[in-house]
Amino acid sequence: MKKTNAVRQLEKLGIVYRLAEYEVDLDDLGAARVALKIGMPLDRVFKTLVLRGDKTGVFLCVIPGALELDLKAAASLTGNKRCELVPLREVLPLTGYQRGGVSPLASKKTYPVLMDESSLRFDEISVSAGLRGLQVILRPSDLIRATQAVVGRLTKPGPIP
Repeated sequence: MKKTNAVRQLEKLGIVYRLAEYEVDLDDLGAARVALKIGMPLDRVFKTLVLRGDKTGVFLCVIPGALELDLKAAASLTGNKRCELVPLREVLPLTGYQRGGVSPLASKKTYPVLMDESSLRFDEISVSAGLRGLQVILRPSDLIRATQAVVGRLTKPGPIP
């Protein structure tokens, strides 16, 4: 398996992790597909979204793959009046990661990270290892330590319709 910068960051910090590799379907990069491919419950597969706040600039949100981000909650946690998802065309230049492979770890530049509080219910969660087709599985507390994430409620109630 390819060693990504995200994996190197975990190793540098002495964090225990597992990798799960899967075949990528470019027509479906969603978390439900990833969960199925790696054999992990969907509520434990987290996606990383890239946002821009009106005061703070760019930051990352790590939320359960089946849920929708609450922009007001994200803005509030970061001290912004409002925030929005960055346009897809900006994701790669900002983070160094392609859509479907954005990791909260080892971005091109260090951005603040927010993590949904639901992650704390689980022994392990999965996030992208920085490459489509590669997930890193680790303890939420270790991801918080590695990213210095602020934890709070970031999602709207219920699954995405």
